[in-house]
Amino acid sequence: MNISLQDDTVRSASADATALAAKLAALAHPARIEILSHLAAHRSCCCGQVVKRLDLAQSTVSQHLKILVAAGLVRFEADGQRSRYAVDREELTAISGALATFTKSCC
Repeated sequence: MNISLQDDTVRSASADATALAAKLAALAHPARIEILSHLAAHRSCCCGQVVKRLDLAQSTVSQHLKILVAAGLVRFEADGQRSRYAVDREELTAISGALATFTKSCC
C-alpha cells in the first residue's frame, strides 16, 4: 500500500471537519447555549444549579450536559454524590479559532 502525504492531509482535514461539525452540532440547541452561558459565569456548577436557572426538567438538563461533555465543551467531575460541570474554555477558544479559519477560507 502506497500512502502519500496528500492522502494524509486530506484525511486530516476531513477529520478536523468532522470534529468541528460534531462540536457545532452540540451547540445547535438554545438550551445548551444557555447552559454554557450559565456555566461560563461560574467556576463550576452541579446539575441542580443549572436546573434552577432554566425552566427545564432535571432529566432534560442532564441530557444536554451529557451532550456537551461528550462534545468536549464541558468538563465533568464527580464531587461526592454530586456531579460538577465546568466550561472547557480552551476547547471553546479552539472552536472559535477553527470557525474563524473556516469562514476566512470561504469568504
